[in-house]
This record gives sequence, C-alpha cells and structure tokens, in this order.
Amino acid sequence: MLRRNRNVKVVATLGPASDKYEMIKALFEAGADVFRLNMSHGSHAEIAERHALIRDLEVEMSRPICILADLQGPKLRCGSFANGSEMLEEGAAFRFDLDETPGDGTRVQLPHREIFEALEVGSTLLVNDGKIRLKVTDCSKTHADMVVEVGGRISNNKGVNVPDVVLPLAALSEKDLEDLEFVCQLGVDWLGLSFVQRAADVEQARALAKGRAAVLSKIEKPAAVKAFEEILAASDGIMVARGDLGVELPVQAVPPIQKRLVRACRRVGKPVIVATQMMESMISSPVPTRAEVSDVAQAIYEGADAVMLSAESAAGDYPIEAVTTMNNVAEEVEKDAIYRQVIEASRTPSRTSVSDAITSAAREVAETTDVKAICCFTHSGTTAQLASREKPRVPIIALTPKPDTARRLTLTWGLHCVVTQEVDRFKMAVVNAARVAREYGFGSDDDKIIVTAGIPFNTAGSTNILRVAPLQEKLIFEGGPE
Repeated sequence: MLRRNRNVKVVATLGPASDKYEMIKALFEAGADVFRLNMSHGSHAEIAERHALIRDLEVEMSRPICILADLQGPKLRCGSFANGSEMLEEGAAFRFDLDETPGDGTRVQLPHREIFEALEVGSTLLVNDGKIRLKVTDCSKTHADMVVEVGGRISNNKGVNVPDVVLPLAALSEKDLEDLEFVCQLGVDWLGLSFVQRAADVEQARALAKGRAAVLSKIEKPAAVKAFEEILAASDGIMVARGDLGVELPVQAVPPIQKRLVRACRRVGKPVIVATQMMESMISSPVPTRAEVSDVAQAIYEGADAVMLSAESAAGDYPIEAVTTMNNVAEEVEKDAIYRQVIEASRTPSRTSVSDAITSAAREVAETTDVKAICCFTHSGTTAQLASREKPRVPIIALTPKPDTARRLTLTWGLHCVVTQEVDRFKMAVVNAARVAREYGFGSDDDKIIVTAGIPFNTAGSTNILRVAPLQEKLIFEGGPE
C-alpha cells in the first residue's frame, strides 16, 4: 500500500506534457497527491479526459486522489495595434479608450468599460505582467489619459492589471460560469476561484457549486489581501498565488504576506496552497536553482498544506523530475528538528468547542505516549481537519465512508485518507481504524493508536470522544466505549 513519508502535499498541474495515463501515474508515484486541471487551457473534452484518467488511476492505486479545477477568471487585455506593437518611452503620454480603431504610439483600446468607471486620477495601470507602468492623469467613463512611469514594448492583447482599485467585476466570467457547472457535473473535488476581490465573490461561487465541490479562493490581488479575513471565512481553502501578487504589489511585500496568510489559514484549520513559480527553472532544466529549493522549503517550514507545480508539470520538459524534487525537498525539511520547532512555536491554540478540545488532547496524548497514529473517523471532514490543524508529530489517518470527503481531504496537511465501511458504533470505528493502521504499515499488533470520532455518527463537527486503542483486534473488545 502506497504511503507518503511527509505531511505537506504536492499539487501537480496537468497539461500537454502530462495528459497520458502512464505519465499521470508516474507523477502520482513520484509524489503528486493532488492534480490541478487548469481551465485556462484545454477544451471541455480534454478536461473530461484528464479527469477520467485520474479516476482510473485512483481505482488502480486504491487510494483517493484529489482533483482541483482552477477557473480562469476575467482576463483584462488591451486591444490591438496597427503595427502589432509600439515602444512606450518613460515620461510620454498614452491613452486607453473604448475606440476599436487599431492603436498607435499614443493610444489603444481597452475594451473594459468597468475599468474606466472605477479609475481615479493617480491610479496605476500595469501592462504585460507589470513590465510597463502607467499613472492616470485624467479619466472619464470612456477613457484614461496616463503618463508612462516605466516604459517598454506594448503589443496586441497584452494583459492589464489595476492593482490599487477594486473593480466592479464579478470573479466569475461567462466562461467561468460554464466551466464551473461543467466541472461540478464532472465530479471535481475543489474549485480554484480566480480574481477574488471580496467575500461576495466566494459566496457566489459557493452558491453555484451547491456543495458539489469545495471552494478554494486564490489570493492574487491587493484587494483580496485587504479583505482576507472575510474571504477566508467564506472559503473552504486558500491558494496564495504569489506570481500575480508580485505583479500588483511590490515584490518585497509578497513574502510577509505569504507568511501572514498561511498563519491565518492554520489558525482556522483551512487548507492553504502556496503556488506559482516554485520551481520554474525546471520547465527546461532537470534540476532547480538553490533559490527555488529554498522557496519551496520556506513554504513547508511555514506549515502550508500544499505546494504547487504549474507549468513545470503541465508543459515542462521534466515533469517527473519536478514532482520528485518537490517530494524530496518536503521529506528533507520535515526530518529537520528545526521544522518541528517552527511548526510548534507557530501553532495557534483554539479551544472554543468540545471538538477543538478533543483534537488538541489527541495531539497532546500522542506527544506524551507511544502511539503510532491518530485515527479520525469523519463524515464531513471536520474531525480530520481539526486534527490536521494541530500538526501532531504522529501520522493522521482520516477514515470516512464517503469517497468525496476522502478525496477533498487529500489536500490537507498530514492526512492519509482511506475510504472505509459505514459504522454506527464507536467500537466498530476503532476496529476499522486498527485494521487500516496495520494494513498501511503505521503499526503492528504490539502498538497503539488514538481514535477520535463524533457520537452520534453522521453529525458534522460533533467530535466528542477519544480512545487510546491497541492495534491487536482481540484486545479492542476488552474495554472502551461502545
């Protein structure tokens, strides 16, 4: 039975370099726990084929596999130029407007009326991933006159960012609405929501998903950083999209923001992915830079639930090597004694309920006695997520009769997810937990485990019982609650 030797999870994006069954299987065996389907690339037919291949692999490996469908979000782009491109010089005047006439060195169309309605004098616009910076000197509902602060070449359909204005745009475009319904019917586990600016964006996606998939909010805009607590409360999970944040914010601001967002997610027990450009050099190189290895390691030291590969696994020359390297970095970091010190020093106690107290007690018992694993019997996933929030030193086994819960929980730090049979008594939950712990090599007959669950079963957030149980099945029935 396959078992990871680390707690942090690895997310691998699928694409042209990784859309065949054998490659997806190789990525899983190399360490990928979650597969990301990027809705910005690929037709619905191609996305459905990749989804089916993952589910086939899940059957072969007898292990839940998580699928994240990442929605594209609105794309803000300028129009086209008569000459294809123009060079903008620092200090020059330039205009964006709604005129469809091909642009020149003085103006170009920006076909987004909502941007003009939100702009103010002094607003900044960024073009081509921030390589060109423009400052608004005059604006109306149909145009914006600007001065070029940082020049460069602007060409057809380049992306435009507006970092210091909350735009009156929904996070879900018409394409996103179609994609969301398609992937929910397909059966993905998580929805990655782009262009989040406010909690209402998350609530709209949640209403459309209707519980068919959990909602992961991508933090990629300054407005989302400012409204983060409200967005976090409305979300099931978070992705820190550092690449986009680094375009719209000073690059030196991104590392402390990442640390703060990860810490906030840990506090409330919601999974957080650190993403974008983590091992970008491996798109064309079989080995990463030392800086990239340090970047991945830092996210792991912070306690992120998952680290993500994008183009490295989707379109790169070395997808298996990229996953293997990320897996190896994770294993090495988690063996470091300083890792445990950092994780435990940054733990935020939260004991506002019986469930909190039980999961905290499970971690404390595990650290003061010789138990081999904490086994959480869960239906909704709450019990397992609370156990993960505690970041215990022993493995966590999440047992659930619901395959969709097992798949969704696979994203969460430290959870080894197993689909088990339905039980209606705690003692049978303990028997199942012991069998799974032995089967997956977490312990032998002479060892003990901790089992937590909620009584009565099938009630979300009702974790209220803890037992230290032997792994030898005949001893389980000698004592303990029914």
